[in-house]
Amino acid sequence: MPRQARLEIPGIPLHITQRGVNRCAIFLDDEDRRHYLRLLGESAARHGLCIHTYVLMGNHVHLLVSSDTSGKVSLAMRQLGQAYVTAFNRRHRRSGTLWEGRFKSCLVDSDRYLLTAYRYIELNPVRAAMVERPEHHHWSSVHANLALCEDSLVTPHPCFIEMGTTPQARAEAYRTWLEQGVSKDELIAIRQHLQQERAFGSKRFQTMAEKTLGRPVNVRRPGRPRRDEDKPEST
Repeated sequence: MPRQARLEIPGIPLHITQRGVNRCAIFLDDEDRRHYLRLLGESAARHGLCIHTYVLMGNHVHLLVSSDTSGKVSLAMRQLGQAYVTAFNRRHRRSGTLWEGRFKSCLVDSDRYLLTAYRYIELNPVRAAMVERPEHHHWSSVHANLALCEDSLVTPHPCFIEMGTTPQARAEAYRTWLEQGVSKDELIAIRQHLQQERAFGSKRFQTMAEKTLGRPVNVRRPGRPRRDEDKPEST
């Protein structure tokens, strides 16, 4: 049975995560991290992706990206994943797969949902007790989003730009947003939508996505679904 196509809608951001097989380390040193970011930039440029946030952890990565063309995100991630594994295996004298299957992704609504995804991604190192503050983690887009440095990889999303009329005003507003943290309910919701690869957003957004894609996009309840549970909602 062929794998179901990913949920991709032109212009709608995707929250992506990819893990090492058996949760193994995917970066052994800073040269690995630098090379991954170089390949990410090359792949994004080739396929027309905008990268809004990213964080490199020990055994996984998180990205928030968007594209004006459906299917380009999958192509970019395939190119990135294959190129990185080839280089990683050659450099560390290993063979075989590095990734735990296909990357996971979910569509992300605008406004609060998108900024919640921003915050979720860039607070990952804090939740993992790797650092006390997100800007203490070097391998993250948080430095660009807090206006601490330039990062050619990062393209602010329009919703992020609306946080302030100047880069410094946006940075101050975003710092306040980060300091509020991610609630338990938000953590659960984001993780469920990523794991099931659904659409993280309002009911109106999910209805739009279902009509556009012709398939269910809402999180499934635990247990056996009702017969009508995966049918698109009517307006």
